[in-house]
Amino acid sequence: MTVAVQTELTLEKVNQAVSAILETLGNPDSELHNKALAAFQSGDHQTVKRLASTNLSDYYCKALGYLGGALKLTPNTDTILAESARAAADFSKERTLARLGAAIEKALS
Repeated sequence: MTVAVQTELTLEKVNQAVSAILETLGNPDSELHNKALAAFQSGDHQTVKRLASTNLSDYYCKALGYLGGALKLTPNTDTILAESARAAADFSKERTLARLGAAIEKALS
């Protein structure tokens, strides 16, 4: 069974997806994340990409690095949003694991 997806991309729809990804990332908790989010919000997507390319293991920067490209509404927008969402989910997972590890350490100390 094949399901055809025939929805036109609009900036409004993409911005809804971007908002969901930003919500998943949450508030920045480091200077690097503050800098990346401020650059993204000001439209300086090249700086965000540079931060993502020089902090390769940082999922927060990776998620934001993709998002600037999504706003261009190209045929790759779906893929860009998907990759950003995956990076945001990875960031959320890592943050949760760190929090739980600290809680377990505290409980067992």
